[in-house]
Amino acid sequence: MRKLTVVSAFCICAIASAHAQQTSIKGTITDTLNKQNLHNAVISVLRAKDSVLVKFIRTDVKGHFEITGLPAGKFVLLTSYPNYADYTDIISTTENNTLDLGNISMITKAHLLEEVVVKQSIGSIKLKGDTTEYKADSFHVQANATVEELLKKLPGIQVDKNGQITAQGQKVQKVLVDGEEFFGDDPTLVTQNIRADMVDKVQVFDKKSDQATFTGIDDGEKTKTINLKLKDDKKNGYFGKLDGSAGTNQFYNEQVMFNKFRKKEKLSFYGIASNTGKIGLNWQDQRSYGDNSTNIQFDDNGNGFVDGSSNSDGLESWSGSYNGQGFPKVQTGGVHYNNKWDDDKQSINGNYKILDLTVNGTSNTNTQYILPDTLYYTSQKQTFSNKITRNKTSAVYEMDFDSTSSLKIMADGSFDHKLTYNAYATEALASDSSLVNQGNRVVSTTGDVNAFNSSLLWRKKLKKKGRTVSINAKENYSTNIASGFLLANNYFYSAHSNVPIQNQVTDQYKTSDNKALAFDSKITYTEPLSKISSLILNYGITVNNSTSNRSSYNKSPGGHYDVLDTVYSNNYQFNIFTQKGGASYSLIKKKYSFNFGNNIGYTNFVQTDLKSSITAKRDFINWFPNANFAYSFTSQRRLFISYNGSTSQPSLQQIQPIKTNDDPLNIVIGNAALRPSFRNSINLNFNDFKALSGRSIFLGMNYSATNNAFATKDFVDSLGRRVSQSINVDGNNSLNGYIDYGFKLFGARADIGGNINNSTYVNVVNNLPNVTRSQSYSINGYAGREIEKFYDNSISANLTYTTSTSSIQQNVSTHYWTFNIRPDLDFFFPWKLQLHTDCDFIFRQKTSVFDNNNNVIYWNGWFGKKLLKGDAMVIKISANDILNKNIGFTRTANTNYITQNTYSTIQRYYMLSVVWNFNKGPKPAGN
Repeated sequence: MRKLTVVSAFCICAIASAHAQQTSIKGTITDTLNKQNLHNAVISVLRAKDSVLVKFIRTDVKGHFEITGLPAGKFVLLTSYPNYADYTDIISTTENNTLDLGNISMITKAHLLEEVVVKQSIGSIKLKGDTTEYKADSFHVQANATVEELLKKLPGIQVDKNGQITAQGQKVQKVLVDGEEFFGDDPTLVTQNIRADMVDKVQVFDKKSDQATFTGIDDGEKTKTINLKLKDDKKNGYFGKLDGSAGTNQFYNEQVMFNKFRKKEKLSFYGIASNTGKIGLNWQDQRSYGDNSTNIQFDDNGNGFVDGSSNSDGLESWSGSYNGQGFPKVQTGGVHYNNKWDDDKQSINGNYKILDLTVNGTSNTNTQYILPDTLYYTSQKQTFSNKITRNKTSAVYEMDFDSTSSLKIMADGSFDHKLTYNAYATEALASDSSLVNQGNRVVSTTGDVNAFNSSLLWRKKLKKKGRTVSINAKENYSTNIASGFLLANNYFYSAHSNVPIQNQVTDQYKTSDNKALAFDSKITYTEPLSKISSLILNYGITVNNSTSNRSSYNKSPGGHYDVLDTVYSNNYQFNIFTQKGGASYSLIKKKYSFNFGNNIGYTNFVQTDLKSSITAKRDFINWFPNANFAYSFTSQRRLFISYNGSTSQPSLQQIQPIKTNDDPLNIVIGNAALRPSFRNSINLNFNDFKALSGRSIFLGMNYSATNNAFATKDFVDSLGRRVSQSINVDGNNSLNGYIDYGFKLFGARADIGGNINNSTYVNVVNNLPNVTRSQSYSINGYAGREIEKFYDNSISANLTYTTSTSSIQQNVSTHYWTFNIRPDLDFFFPWKLQLHTDCDFIFRQKTSVFDNNNNVIYWNGWFGKKLLKGDAMVIKISANDILNKNIGFTRTANTNYITQNTYSTIQRYYMLSVVWNFNKGPKPAGN
């Protein structure tokens, strides 16, 4: 009897334990057209691995259902209702959790048959929270097409000729594969090498920090991200691409990509050698414009960006990437590995890449400067030869100790060795075209830039549902050590005279040694107040210590560079210590969610001139308010509104009290009195999609205003020499907006959209306050249509109007139109022949400053033959810049000046290519 009691007790405990680990799902079944809820609809849950029925239930009179007692796992949800098409979806449940599916829309079979022409649009786009999800098979691409070609078909997403992706008006910075990073920070390695037919879903969202994702509270860290969810049957076997291309004028493209996938394990490597400027180049690095600057520019397409050139932390400002200027030669390769094991409780993701890049070329830059009493013009010719060798590695390890706690460890490091050579010839003219100054300058440097970053995140769910604690710690260490030579010879002229009145020669050897070490820690606690609301408390400490030792040496009579120039030398230390704590409130209901909160921070500056041993200390109180609101009108219509207040600290390069004469005509002086800036930012996003008609709307707007913004104080003397210093100003603000309206017309997909960029930038010019108001307005359109085995054609266009006015001379206004149009055409012929052609027509209006509009017609094409089973091989002859009319050109409207730059770039060549897409496993198929 005693043994039976023990066994019974053990069974009861086991049953109770199993019940505690079970979960439930709930939702509402509605009619797609009339929005009525469906009573007595059957909802069945089947095991995904073998389709065995687990449970089923019928909806109540309000169309609601809830299925309880489900184990954790992956299931197929099947919904049936008389005269309606069945609805199926794959769902995953976790222990001790309720999965709310929201509204599930069903469509009648009769209406589905009437709309057979849009059968591929049914469920092609879904809105899940703040994620837009595209069903890949709903968008047709050719066999062996890449993900990049698939993305071009998706509403709200644009891919330019360089592979840069814009989604919902914002640049995409990361592309993940099954939620994991794939070769780190180079999205083109994913989009140009993974086949479209392997992808099940494309998800677009703003990736938050891991801690914000866990707590549900926005910390201001957001990255526009695309995640590619692969089909289950494509996760086994191997696949890849071999590309061998040889062209005229010694151009070449050689590429190999190999991927081996085995369920949750992925191994990939690639190698590239090219001098065409089209592959092997990381475009994400090209968008690094520096930090802590608010100097807004607008380019030809109306895109506003931040000019951070004044914040270079070394002797040279080359980022180590190719931006379309000059002639590149690249050799690069990498290895990627990721895996999950121990029932997905442990995972690892690792990457290693190596790059050897050389860029040579020339450029011509013309600039009009607006001063309070006059205008002057500069012309600069540059010859450059730059080389970088880069090694980069990263790793992520995650472990779930149990269902309540996990640990994530991340580390990455990069090691760059740079060699740069730049030669300049400059000339400055007054408004009456009289000569102001002339000069030549040569700068050559050798530098090593190294960085190591690591982070640790521990997350714990406590016994009470919704009660959590998380600890996040980060470390960042970087060094930038460089040395080089500056030789400048400048002549200065008096008004209306061609005889120089002054000659200035600068011949120096320079060294710089910059180091930065930062630690950031944060603990967050969440306390549920009810089933739908919670309170979040956090506290963090940040330490940011940096040093900059810059020395300039003049040549002694003996010919050695050993005479220290104290005016242009300084050793400075800048330490920042911040304590920050605060609270947030979160409310989550079926239709909407809302959270708001505020952090308060105490920041201490310690600034030490190590040469003079003078130390200054300053204290600041900083505020970090935030609020977010999301509302779901329907499952396919969402509204998001967010507010964020953030503080930025001045950089060491802005604050170090030293004169920098790397360009003797443009002297930069640090400002040790700079204060932190505070930025208010409001974002609004609205998404709406109708499956039957294929109509989509993506709308967004951002407004920001900055107090104590970092700006420039410029003084230009009568000889054209400029002295600049960073200062704090009020009044800087910007308004940016976009809209994209997608629809179907006569069997074609079309998009019409627009962008607006408005900014107000305050600075000081020759001791007078200046307010520059810049605007750009863009209208863009896209239309694409295809008939399988006949053609796949599209055309895109953009019209932009740019204008800029400075208050110091309101009668001087910059305004011009830019028009871009790009047809992209593919024609398919018998015997598996294909003709492709694309052309960029770029027309720029002449301005009162620059009468050379530099219009461009950039025409490319190829003709190829597909071979082997599944069209796995293509042999093609291609032509780049058929008309030999490609011109490197940019025009930017800045604060109180406008700049036009023309540069050497790759022009006409012809190439023979053999491309083989190989695979073993599931056969590829055009979707």
